[in-house]
Parts: sequence; C-alpha cells; structure tokens
Amino acid sequence: MVVTAVVAVGFVVWALKGILTPFVLAGFLLLMIDGLAEALSERIPRFPQRLAMPAALSLIVAFFLMVIWMVANNTAQFVAQAGGYETRLNAILQQVAGRMGLQMPPTVEGLMHQLNPAKYAGPLAQGVQGVASGVFVVLLYLAFMVASRSNFARKGARLFGDPTARNDASHIFQRIREGVEGYVWVQTIGGLLIAVPAGVLMAVLGLQHALFWAFLIFLLSYIPVVGSAIGTILPPLFALLQFPGFVQPVILFVGLQAIGLGVGNIVQPRMQGSNLNLDPVAIFLGLAFWSVMWGVTGAFLSTPLTVTAMAVMAQFKSTEWIAVLLSGNGDPYKDTNTRSSAAEAR
Repeated sequence: MVVTAVVAVGFVVWALKGILTPFVLAGFLLLMIDGLAEALSERIPRFPQRLAMPAALSLIVAFFLMVIWMVANNTAQFVAQAGGYETRLNAILQQVAGRMGLQMPPTVEGLMHQLNPAKYAGPLAQGVQGVASGVFVVLLYLAFMVASRSNFARKGARLFGDPTARNDASHIFQRIREGVEGYVWVQTIGGLLIAVPAGVLMAVLGLQHALFWAFLIFLLSYIPVVGSAIGTILPPLFALLQFPGFVQPVILFVGLQAIGLGVGNIVQPRMQGSNLNLDPVAIFLGLAFWSVMWGVTGAFLSTPLTVTAMAVMAQFKSTEWIAVLLSGNGDPYKDTNTRSSAAEAR
C-alpha cells in the first residue's frame, strides 16, 4: 500500500507540475523571506519589527533583479564579441583537424549551417516566453501568500482543533522551515567558498567576465551534487575561446576543480550533516527524482522537498522506515519533543 501510494503521489506530482512548481517555488521564497526577516529583527540591534518583512522582501526582489540584469548585460557583451570567438574557435578546429589528419578542417560557419539554428529559434522563443510567464506566476503566488500570511496561525488553529494534532502539525512545519533555512545556509556558504576564490583566480588569469562567471558558479551551487561541478567547467571552456594557447585554460580548469572538490567533499558534507540530517545518497536520489519530475526547478528545490518528505513521513508508522533511510544519522526527528509527540499520536 505504501509503495502504491508513493507511485500514485509521484504521478500526480508529475502530471500537475505546471500548477505545482510555481506554487512550491513561491512557498520556498516565502520561507526564505520569512527567515531573512526574522534574522534582520533578531541580529540587527533596534531594527523595527514592522519593517523586517518589507525589508526582507525588498532584498529578495533586488537579488532577483540583479540576476536578471547580469544575465542580460553579459549576454549582450557575448553577442558583441562573437566575431572574435568565431576566429579563435576556427583556429582550434584547425589544430584538432591537423592532429587527426583531416584534409578539410571544419569551420564554425559550416557547422552552424549543418545544425541549422533557425529551426531552434521558435522553440527557444517559446522557452524564453515560458520562463517569463513562469516568473510572473511565481511572483503572483508570492504576493498572495504574503498578503494572507497573517491568517496562517488562525487557519491552523481551526484546522487542527485537537491539541496533539496541532502540536504535531507545528512540529512538522518547524522541521520543514528549519530544513529549508539550513539548506539555504549550507548552499550559500558553500557557494561563496567556491565562487570567491574562483573569481579571484579568473581575475588573476585575466579571464573576461570573471565577475559574471563567479556569480554563475554561486547560483549553480544551489543545485546539490552537480551544480558546482557544472559551474566550474564553463569558465575553462570559455577560456579556450579567449586565450591563444592552452596554458590559461588548463590552469583555470585544475584550479576550479580543486576548489570545487575541496569545498564539495570536505566542507559541505559536514555542514549538511549538522544542518539538514540527510543522507548523501538521499540527496543524490532526491536530485535525480525531482529533476525528472520538475526539471530545473525540481533540481533547485530537490533538497528542501526531500527534507519536507522526510519530516512528513516520520509522523506516520507506515512510512517511518522511509524517513529513517532518508535521514543522515538514522533519526529523522529534529528533537525529542517531535519524537514523543509523534509517538503519542500513533
């Protein structure tokens, strides 16, 4: 029955991804805003309580606007420099063709003619339009959630009239919130530990758009397991188009991989164990599952969604064993109060 229920829920989650993904993403942003507002009011002396939520909301919106501006600005610069990149790429293709013994080396123009990029223009435009509409829907959900946030406690009291059930629901929500905040904290610190030294290395080597690449590495670090690896591969590939030789790209590749592997294999696993209590295998499987379900959005939200699933499954005897397997230390409960409350409910 448990397996059947999991399969049925998975199918529903996949079938309704167009509705659920913006809603869940808006809820994730609301938790981030709420946590940031709490941090502002508690850690900044004499910070007005009533201004905490507007300030947190403004900071989150400013961050997303900065992301959009950096992507648009650097994309325009890449397009303006496309001619130089084409010349360098043709030279690389000639070198590779010479070592392979090819009489007629391929060119960028010939490859583009064979690929026929015009046929991809329509799907690309639809994809851009879909992203823009998706962002609008997420912001619309977020606006309504912020507006109705003050009534959440009252609705919870009416939904869970029994004190034990209300206590269990409160513990589940608190565990989910702590998991989301812990995930954001771990990925933010880990991303900074990779992006800052990576940006310094790229600037020292003279790589163009070093700030943009460092920022991209930081953003991709929010995808667990593979995000930082993808981010550290892109700058060396771009370096091949900028520098005449292979010395700088090789140095950049080795340096970025060393930074990424050091942080990803030493620092982040310890932080994840103390903040998330998730097994590394569960993190990887969660990434694979939610990426198949919801694509890129699922990849970004895979760890918070896995934490949420573990917190909910730990409250029921029939699914407690799944929560135990997902947990890092074999104890899916955050504290003894949650354990005792769940045991009383069962």
